[in-house]
Amino acid sequence: MSSKDGFSAEEIFTRQTGYAYNDFIILPGYIDYTPDEVSLDTTLTHNIKLKSPFVSSPMDTVTEAEMAIGLALWGGIGIIHYNNTIEKQAEEVRRVKRYENGFINKPKVLSPQHRISDIDIIKAKYNFSGIPITEDGKLNSRLVGIVSNRDIDFEHDRSKPLAEVMTTDLLVAHEGITLNEANKVLKTSKKGKLPIVDDKGRLVALMSRSDLLKNREYPLASKDDKKQLRVGAAISTKNEDRERLEALYEAGVDVVVIDSAQGNSIYQVEMIKFVKSKYPEIDVIGGNVVTEEQCANLIKAGVDALRIGMGPGSICTTQTTMAVGRPQATAVFRTARFAAKHNIPVIADGGIANIGHISKALALGASAAMMGSMFAGTNEAPGDYFYENGVRLKRYRGMGSKEAMEAGGNNRYFAEDAKIIVAQGVSGAVMDKGSLNDYLPYLIQGLKHSFQDMGVRSVKALHDSLRSGELRFEIRSAMAQREGHVHDMYSYKEPQFM
Repeated sequence: MSSKDGFSAEEIFTRQTGYAYNDFIILPGYIDYTPDEVSLDTTLTHNIKLKSPFVSSPMDTVTEAEMAIGLALWGGIGIIHYNNTIEKQAEEVRRVKRYENGFINKPKVLSPQHRISDIDIIKAKYNFSGIPITEDGKLNSRLVGIVSNRDIDFEHDRSKPLAEVMTTDLLVAHEGITLNEANKVLKTSKKGKLPIVDDKGRLVALMSRSDLLKNREYPLASKDDKKQLRVGAAISTKNEDRERLEALYEAGVDVVVIDSAQGNSIYQVEMIKFVKSKYPEIDVIGGNVVTEEQCANLIKAGVDALRIGMGPGSICTTQTTMAVGRPQATAVFRTARFAAKHNIPVIADGGIANIGHISKALALGASAAMMGSMFAGTNEAPGDYFYENGVRLKRYRGMGSKEAMEAGGNNRYFAEDAKIIVAQGVSGAVMDKGSLNDYLPYLIQGLKHSFQDMGVRSVKALHDSLRSGELRFEIRSAMAQREGHVHDMYSYKEPQFM
């Protein structure tokens, strides 16, 4: 018997019973530091690091560009769903990559003959203004002006040519200027945009003051080597998605998730090998898997990370309908333990309803948590709000629901040609959670407090403590679970994000 109180994860999660997150508790450690000293830096894949261990699920009611942008700004990453056309998914990826840059290498450009109404269209679609004007309205053409909001805000005639309103007295920088030098020019000039031109005055890039402000306000932001926000996208195992993959590559996607409810298949293995051979710059997350044997096949195929979970999501019915899957806590521990031997990170996908569940997923060896319901209902999630019984809600549906499968989600269930659809999820609604700019800081701070209570300062320290047996666990009875939540109250008000 161990001399330490509680039990190691090895003692608990290698027995006959499978456990969910609520079935166990983590025993406290020793505190000699503040929550602000905790680091949540983690590894998403072989090549991608994150400042926050949050990943949004590739669901059509969870992740499009707005969600991916919001998550990336706070150190996580969003995975754009594929229940849309190839062009639409690629455009969502481009929106994220264009949102915050060092140098904007492909800025929107117009000609002097375009109208103010053309500026209005760009602003409505991309939510930015400050459009450079070149002789023929194309990049690598001679720069002749720029149009900002102050040039057109009070113009009633939106059909007026840009030649009549554009600013022609321009501050420019020349090609070859470093990012730091260009930042200094923007800071001292107090201009909103800084065009970058070559020795013949042709526009080659653009810099934005708003990007400098974002850099200051979002120090955790997940960025690539070009200072663009990180973003992922989902693809299926179908051969037709090789065309989708090409479009995503051209759009600048950082990582693809091969989206299958049961990832241990020849179809996924072939797709992994194709991605790694054709687009080695793109990292691949394989899954979903829940057993060591499944992990072994996908690791052998060349994945850069694994997605863990089969049926634990709040809107998923796979375990009930198909009688296949695994309780999520056991699945995360067993797969993470196996994958760590091959230096492959795992992402815990599903079954997460609060900060404590995120902590438990990481404590069992996951490097990040993928969430759907936790992010559904935020301002940044796709869809419109509606009211039901006076409560403000947003639609949320599983990708295995009848509605999502009819829209294309059946690709992940190998059911795209089926005449009869067998749903493995439901559609519903979740409460309004407000903006990610309020919600994510809450999750980050709560997770840091949890780490402090466990007595660890980082994700790496947590994993080291798990594998050494220093981190201790206990199983909770049904009454212990009830005791650990609010009870014996006549009434109470839950915290905003609980």
